[in-house]
Amino acid sequence: MLTSSEAKQTLREIGAAPEGPFELGEAALALAALDRPRVPLDRYRQHLIELCDDVGRESAGAETLADRLSALNTVLVEQQGYEGDQLNYDDLQNANLIRVIDRRKGLPVALGILYIHTARAQGWSISGLAFPGHFLLRLGDGGERLVLDPFHAGLVRAPHDLRDLLKTMSGNDAELRPEHYAEVSDRDILLRLQNNIKLRLIQQKDMEGAEAVVARMLMIAPEQTSLWWEAGVLNVQAGHLQAAIDAIERFIELDERPQARHEAVTLLQQLRDRLN
Repeated sequence: MLTSSEAKQTLREIGAAPEGPFELGEAALALAALDRPRVPLDRYRQHLIELCDDVGRESAGAETLADRLSALNTVLVEQQGYEGDQLNYDDLQNANLIRVIDRRKGLPVALGILYIHTARAQGWSISGLAFPGHFLLRLGDGGERLVLDPFHAGLVRAPHDLRDLLKTMSGNDAELRPEHYAEVSDRDILLRLQNNIKLRLIQQKDMEGAEAVVARMLMIAPEQTSLWWEAGVLNVQAGHLQAAIDAIERFIELDERPQARHEAVTLLQQLRDRLN
């Protein structure tokens, strides 16, 4: 069983580490354990190991990138039954890897973590993309690349599919740009996973819960100024003025933009006046 303090230590170690790949599956389990502290993680870790082993056997003799993707989809989708939760997309369980494994359902980014974890165990090149509104993956081998959709059974997305998907997510005027194909770091993937939870908690008017999620995000990315600002605002809305002051002070220390710093200093003075 991973205690809360151990889970937080795992996240802080990620936050202190330089940018680069890390054990994404284990990190996602640490985040999940914070919401389910009494759930032993042994069987979930074992499940991840078994997924990797099964994909290894399924991909024996694989000669093409399509063969590799077929092995991933055979194990994750056909054998294990993982699928995107289209009926209850906003269910918070869909962003908790423990519950995703239990239910075999999840959000695109949660399912994407399973694809990344199992593909990397084979030594394959795979990464998340900065596509807006819907998490996608790029599986590569040399100069060949495939963009796949973990939410829709590992479906390969051609450029015209991506254009249609973007318009669905961002409106008919949206056009594909190079940044939509940019790779994101493992740290960004975890932040995207948690951002899904944060946004849903805000929609539910649970500001304390949303602030707790931002606190976890800050463990992973302690130098990200936008998160300190969010922590300050959410703490204000939750009525935690001293915590809000601490967060805004940290924002001012880190953010170098004059206008942003000016706004933060103004807010900070207002908060101090209220506290006194």
